[in-house]
Amino acid sequence: MITTIGLEVHAQLGSRTKIFCGCEVKFGSSPNTQVCPVCLGLPGVLPVLNREVFLLGLRAVLALGGTPSQVIKFDRKNYFYPDLPKGYQISQYDSPLGRGGFIETGSGRKIRLNRAHLEEDAGKLIHDQSPEASFVDFNRAGTPLLEIVSEPDLESPDEAYDYLTHLKAILKTVGVSECDMEKGHLRCDANVSVRKAADDPLGKKVEVKNLNSFKAVKAALEYEVRRQIEALGKGEALVQETRLWDDGKEKTFPMRSKEEAHDYRYFPEPDLVPFSVSEEEIEKVRRALPELPKQRKERLMRENQLSAYDAELLTQDNGAYALFIDTAGKVTREQYKDVANWIIGSGFAYAGAHATELGRTRLSSGNLAKMIALVAQGKVSLQIAKEKIFPEVAEHGRDPEAIVREKGLEQVSDAGALDEWAAQVIRENPKVVNEVKSGKDTAVMFLVGQVMRKSQGKANPGKVQEMLRKKLSG
Repeated sequence: MITTIGLEVHAQLGSRTKIFCGCEVKFGSSPNTQVCPVCLGLPGVLPVLNREVFLLGLRAVLALGGTPSQVIKFDRKNYFYPDLPKGYQISQYDSPLGRGGFIETGSGRKIRLNRAHLEEDAGKLIHDQSPEASFVDFNRAGTPLLEIVSEPDLESPDEAYDYLTHLKAILKTVGVSECDMEKGHLRCDANVSVRKAADDPLGKKVEVKNLNSFKAVKAALEYEVRRQIEALGKGEALVQETRLWDDGKEKTFPMRSKEEAHDYRYFPEPDLVPFSVSEEEIEKVRRALPELPKQRKERLMRENQLSAYDAELLTQDNGAYALFIDTAGKVTREQYKDVANWIIGSGFAYAGAHATELGRTRLSSGNLAKMIALVAQGKVSLQIAKEKIFPEVAEHGRDPEAIVREKGLEQVSDAGALDEWAAQVIRENPKVVNEVKSGKDTAVMFLVGQVMRKSQGKANPGKVQEMLRKKLSG
């Protein structure tokens, strides 16, 4: 069976105000406090395009390798739903902001983009406030979105996940969106179909909605591909429809038959005049684009001798990339890999555990360079640096050297102290000692770990290993 996938990603553009009015875009506000007559669709009001939104969208189109349309026009997409205050959504149909472009995945495949267009968001339905009624919060109504539509070039759920990761990295790098899925900055609908052979026509397209994370996109696509293959295997007919993903049950469920463009009765938005963009303005935006993730990755590999894997991870996060570049300027060339390891290991782990991003922590390049130096000079063990020093530096921005002095975390290299710990561990672990003596060399690392535990991480692991080998070699 051959799988065909296309993705529709809605990225919230990072403007301070909404797309057609001056209401502030602010996450977490009390319901219906960030609204005005324009975004509520009250009679007699007129929308005005936010220039900042337009320029952010244009920047995204160019960063994705797309071609801006010669004429920019808005349209009304008509449908009824309680969270849509006007009864229609201002979007773009036949003259989007841009067409074409591509996303290059980690495997080097270029996934073509069909289009990118601007539109306003709807409100939000709230179902858990009362068992008898649903409520509507219109704070999101009018929030600026850029919908990025891929061609059906994706061939697996894993590739779709990879595509989304690279798309997010580009949007964040050029500063058009924060891409925080928990705040609704990035939402995705997936279209998927299966067929038996490459020369068969595409199968019935199923759109999957309610995907609130990249992990959910991958899981929903895996389920849907299995469901469609099983249905075809049983001779059942598949229908074009929209389905909802249930994260808890890990299944998709039918929602409605799939709409076509004519179902929305698109027509030109009469309150917004079509306009063109000069080549000079386009080139001005293009020249202001920062280095994109792919170029950053290549430079890290070329100039900092990082592996493709490390460089890829560092360029997917602006804060991580900036921290690496700044710290690399404060250490030796031989320590570039150490910098990458600290950021990818302890840095990402800390940020994930605190539901934040590395750039929003108190970790500075100067303090990271000091921690690397403390370990390299043998003043503290790597374990102590990771467990006792790094958290305080990341949370409070404290000087690592001051933490070492204050808490007495200096690494112990004194032969007498190490000898005593080593002797205790040898007495307490006769079975492991025999394994080492019988030639099982890796068993010595268990003994090193026991010494580190007894010393509360302060023992010099290199000298401990050397001492244990010497004691057990006789």
